[in-house]
Amino acid sequence: MAQTEVKDLLNAGVHFGHLTRKWNPNMAPYIYMERNGIHIINLYKTAAKLDEATKAIKKITVSGRKVLFVATKKQAKGIVAQAAEKVNMPYITERWPGGMLTNFVTIRKAVKKMASIDRMKKDGTFETLSKKEKLQVDRLRAKLEKNLGSITEMTRLPGALFVVDIKREHIAIKEARKLKIPIFAMVDTNSDPREVDFVIPSNDDASKSIEKILGIISAAVAEGLQERKNEKDAEAKGEDMDESDDTVATEEATETPEAQEEAPKVAAVEESDEEEDEVKPAKKAAAKKTTAKKPAAKKEK
Repeated sequence: MAQTEVKDLLNAGVHFGHLTRKWNPNMAPYIYMERNGIHIINLYKTAAKLDEATKAIKKITVSGRKVLFVATKKQAKGIVAQAAEKVNMPYITERWPGGMLTNFVTIRKAVKKMASIDRMKKDGTFETLSKKEKLQVDRLRAKLEKNLGSITEMTRLPGALFVVDIKREHIAIKEARKLKIPIFAMVDTNSDPREVDFVIPSNDDASKSIEKILGIISAAVAEGLQERKNEKDAEAKGEDMDESDDTVATEEATETPEAQEEAPKVAAVEESDEEEDEVKPAKKAAAKKTTAKKPAAKKEK
């Protein structure tokens, strides 16, 4: 994974913080200086924290867990939705549904309700409803799609949360902390970094800054997914090889009893042939001796 360039972060305006009067003292370690009443973020620390976050988020995606992207502010909505869809991850860009994590079972029921409405439209039962009922069902479907349409594939709690502006998404942060879900977040100078597990000190208001950070994070997620895919392919190949080895071994095992039965027979036949070969010359020699002795006996008579 390529290291983050400080120059790229500078060009994206990641270093701009909030007004000095709005700052949070806990962000002091990440602030470089103050200029014109605005705090400037130390980009070297941002780059270091960003590299740390990308390594951690890659490990989570390699393990097969999902990363939930959260950003409901206007300038971040489109960027987050695009980045999350690119890597096939769930995201929330509308109002955060209360109990999204702590009451996940109820949220799943709402998602299933949306799926059941889709089935009604496919099998024709939707057409049997009255005009008023159709209108109500359509409105419910549109509302569910708007709020929960992006998390339909999230069948269990996410492995991590990526948040833009933790002050605005404080409910999501509290729920994740309660369930001990790792939190990755863009933290500006007016926020408290102690609420986040992986702090990325950066400007969370400018669209350029958000786009830059999200681009790096989504690239790390994509790498993790690719690595997981490669591991699965390697495992599948290994299983195929094991199966082929097992088949060869079973074939050999099935062949060996027959070979063992035939081997003594072949050996016995070979031994009998050898004995016959040895006996034949002996018989010939004996026959010659007898023929040689007979004439001598006649002369004596």
